[in-house]
Amino acid sequence: MGPKGVGGGPDDARFVGARRKLIEEIRGKGITDLEILQLFDKVSRHQFVPEGVWNRAYEDAPIPIGYGQTASQPSLQAFYLQVLKPKPNESVLEIGTGSGYLTALLASMADRVYSVERVRELSQRARSALDGLRYRNVALLVGDGSIGWRKYAPFPVIVVSAASPSVPPALLDQLADPGRMLIPVGSRERQELMLVEKEAGAVRERSVQEACTFVPLLGRFAWEVEGSQGA
Repeated sequence: MGPKGVGGGPDDARFVGARRKLIEEIRGKGITDLEILQLFDKVSRHQFVPEGVWNRAYEDAPIPIGYGQTASQPSLQAFYLQVLKPKPNESVLEIGTGSGYLTALLASMADRVYSVERVRELSQRARSALDGLRYRNVALLVGDGSIGWRKYAPFPVIVVSAASPSVPPALLDQLADPGRMLIPVGSRERQELMLVEKEAGAVRERSVQEACTFVPLLGRFAWEVEGSQGA
């Protein structure tokens, strides 16, 4: 098992009640795995979002984090974890570091997390938060998430936190066999959350949640960056 971080910090006391309320909300939405619920008590969400939105840090809702991006709804992140259930000996590829909160949750379960973020400033902020909480099993990369991180492939688990028109072939190539990936697929306005499983050379896709909305995955194998020219 990789070294784990320790959530918490000097500002935690004021958020204890709000965090416990959030955990009950998550439980009420069908997340029954005790290990996952305990992670949401252990990892302090407010330390991963801008101080100006700390008063909303423990709402079960998306929170703006700047640069046109949001920190996903905690119950949705808990659903990701319950479906994928990373094991202590597995590596995870995360596409869309964002605030770094899901990165920390994944790092508390898996051996290593490799996380790719397009926006440099968000990656730097996440790195600062992860370092502050002493997560030593996370590597961050600034780049095009749709092409993954081939250097450390294959990955038994891939988590995509942005919407793509289809499953990027580069990510499918980097998925281990056996392996599992969660990715929102659809239009820019509306997607389905797809579970992609690879086993014995076969690939299966099925919807595990309908009618979700994520920010778009921009890159070579996803949505074109505005103002860029097609290849």
